[in-house]
Amino acid sequence: MIKKGIGTLYGVSVGTGDPELITVKAQRILQETSVIAFPMGVSCKQGLAEKIIANWITPQQKKLPLNFPYLQDKQQLKQAWKEAAERVWEYLHQGINVAFACEGDVSLYSTFSYLAQTIRENHPQVTIQLIPGVCSPMATASVLGIPLTLGSQTLAIIPALYNVAELDQVLGWADVIVLLKVSSVYPQVWKKLEKLNLLDHVLIVERATQPEEKIYRNLTYHPNLNLSYFSLMIIYVRERQ
Repeated sequence: MIKKGIGTLYGVSVGTGDPELITVKAQRILQETSVIAFPMGVSCKQGLAEKIIANWITPQQKKLPLNFPYLQDKQQLKQAWKEAAERVWEYLHQGINVAFACEGDVSLYSTFSYLAQTIRENHPQVTIQLIPGVCSPMATASVLGIPLTLGSQTLAIIPALYNVAELDQVLGWADVIVLLKVSSVYPQVWKKLEKLNLLDHVLIVERATQPEEKIYRNLTYHPNLNLSYFSLMIIYVRERQ
């Protein structure tokens, strides 16, 4: 009797919202893989990754929504990653490939990284392949129609939800700063930028490349924006060279 090998886990970057931003390789893997995993939406609603890939998968493929709670408690998160890894392993150990659809790019602050790490720790024999894609800083710059950086400009990308306290230090050396997940700390960031007279050097894009996309320029008169989770801020600290 021939024993089946272990399936491959693909981390497939699907971009920031526009389904046409998926790469040709990502599209091929999504269409060739029989099990498609993705983060479950809030309150069991359709999440962003599932929406993006809707045009590229068929009813014959198995959908595997995985629960990744939106919280910061490390123990609860580890438990969620463990449970998600166990559900994926149910297919991998049968020799079935699994493609995990990840919004943005799989290598930039992605949920997939924690899933892959958990699976590697428990099943080091699993082959994991990463498929790169369009990440939010690049998508946001394209929406704004501006270069993210030029010449010798230095760039800092900060997950603001966790590192807003480091902003003062980064403002001292970076020419361009991208703040991810800025919505929950926006009032604090706005006050810092007001003190530094930088509010007219700031741009925000909410839900870049999605139908609900919004753009905010010059935040001088916007101290209390009610932003969604998918909001990104670009701060041009110094003039382009």
